[in-house]
Amino acid sequence: MTSDFARTLALLRREKKISQRTAAGDLGVSQALLSHYENGLREPGLGFVVRAADYYGVSCDYLLGRSMARDGGAVSAVRMHEAAAETEQAGESISALHRKLIINSSALLFEIAEKAGSEQLSEEIAHYLSLAIYKVFRYLYAADPGSVEEAFRTGNSQFDSLCNARMSLSELRIRAAALGTGGYGLEKEEITMPSLAPTDLVRNFPNLSPSILSILQTVADDIAKLENMQ
Repeated sequence: MTSDFARTLALLRREKKISQRTAAGDLGVSQALLSHYENGLREPGLGFVVRAADYYGVSCDYLLGRSMARDGGAVSAVRMHEAAAETEQAGESISALHRKLIINSSALLFEIAEKAGSEQLSEEIAHYLSLAIYKVFRYLYAADPGSVEEAFRTGNSQFDSLCNARMSLSELRIRAAALGTGGYGLEKEEITMPSLAPTDLVRNFPNLSPSILSILQTVADDIAKLENMQ
């Protein structure tokens, strides 16, 4: 069982603002055993996982770290191939599923910026995504043996580093714009960032939230693989 379970179990109890003793009593285990579960020292059985999921009002997938949506609705990395099979049966391909996730997630980023009331944030998100698309296209273009490098103003030996530099600046500007603090060429402004907790995302953006939660989960799984390589 992954460390996500222990972390999530402890987080849910703290969110509910109850003591470990109270939660242990309600879940039918000793406080010492619950402490072991929350610290990742012991692995629970299936019965406890189901009781804990019911007790905290979440899905078992969320509790086990397989989905970032508390109802388990988002497609996790583990289930991506299953989702692909389902989309293929419905006449869609895995690439169609990926396109849908990217398009919906990008749209959600702009909707978040709009709700925050920041044109600057929208512009910086657009800049950042445009740079990522430009980089990928250049990689594909360079792989074509018949491509002409002069088609672009910046040569193949330079564009990657220059794009990385501009993306790093955009990352700083996105953070500043999200806070409304200004700086890095941005104006200070009053903004109200909406809550981005998974439950609030699902409630406020019901059509788009499953896509971004799926992407967050798949990327989190990829990062975890790198962490485990240490």
